[in-house]
Order: sequence, then C-alpha cells, then structure tokens
Amino acid sequence: MDLTGPVQQVAPTLLGALLVHHEVVLRLTEAEAYAGQADPGSHAFRGRTPRTEIMFGRAGLAYVYFTYGMHWCMNVVTGPDGTASAVLLRAGEVVAGLDAARSRRPGAKDRDLARGPARLTKALGVDGSLGGTDLLDPRSPLRLEPGEPVDPALIRTGPRVGVAGLGAPTPWRYWLEDEPTVSPYRPAVPRRRPG
Repeated sequence: MDLTGPVQQVAPTLLGALLVHHEVVLRLTEAEAYAGQADPGSHAFRGRTPRTEIMFGRAGLAYVYFTYGMHWCMNVVTGPDGTASAVLLRAGEVVAGLDAARSRRPGAKDRDLARGPARLTKALGVDGSLGGTDLLDPRSPLRLEPGEPVDPALIRTGPRVGVAGLGAPTPWRYWLEDEPTVSPYRPAVPRRRPG
C-alpha cells in the first residue's frame, strides 16, 4: 500500500482498505484529505506543534487526536516525510469483530457502529495511546491492510465535513456511493463570539 503520494490522490485509494485493531476489522467507506501547511483546514496549517508532530512523520503512521474534550479521531499520515499531510478516517463497515464493536457502542445499529470519525475509533477501541503506531507494520496491533478493489465509478467526492473558512470548499472528502455506513454531510457552523 503506497501512501507517499499527494494526500488528495492517496485518500480515495484508502476506500475499501481494511483497518484492523485486535479482533475488530473495518472496511473503510469514507475519508477526508488534509494537506498540512498548504491547507487552512489542516491541524498542521500553522506548522509543527506537539499535537501535530506525528503528521510531519513518515507515511503510514497513525495521527490520533482528542477533539471536543470527549472524542478520539484517527488519521493516516501520507506523503513524503516532513510534509504533514494526513487522511482522516471518517467511516467504515465493521466486517469482523461485531460483538466487540457492539460492546463499545451499545445500542448502535450495525451500520452506525463506525459511521463518523469518533464512532470509528470507539468501535475499534482506538485512543491516544495508539498515536504514532506504524499502520503498515504487519506485527502492529493497529494495522491498515489492502481490501477488495473498489470500482472507481463508485467513488464520490465533495466538501469536507465541518471545515470553515478558506478550506471549506475543498472537495477532498471521498466516499463510496450508496454505502449506508457513510456519515451524513454537515457544513461547518460559524462560531459566534460573545459580546
């Protein structure tokens, strides 16, 4: 699996790939590209910070971050070492380990187990302790593996979810058409400042 190309080319190739953590296996159905310092929507737009350091690493590392004070989200670092590009894993279908995924997301319908980036990490049991994991190492407990090839005619693209400002119209969200596990599109809601 080659993750070293431009992020907007790598992101759609991840659709259909398998994300494995112990007994749970997801088939990826939705992903978003973030082009580091060239992308106002990226965490790394303003450069290296302790939070984004992993994004500047080699392709195949897991960039796992905490958001809204309650959720973990996961990216796959792409591109050449030092470029900070990454693909947010937005949604997937649980294809193995359903009992474990259901126990982490009680009450969720099977299609909703990993339908959204925070649900995806919850269903897999991924948290910040897995940040920096080499997803391409076959011995890793958290791995990215090739899946069945996806028909390119089924891949759709559009604006990223929740991205505002200059990065908002960038059509770097990729998903599989008619896949029930794909999360619904939600545009960014402008924040109101007090006063």
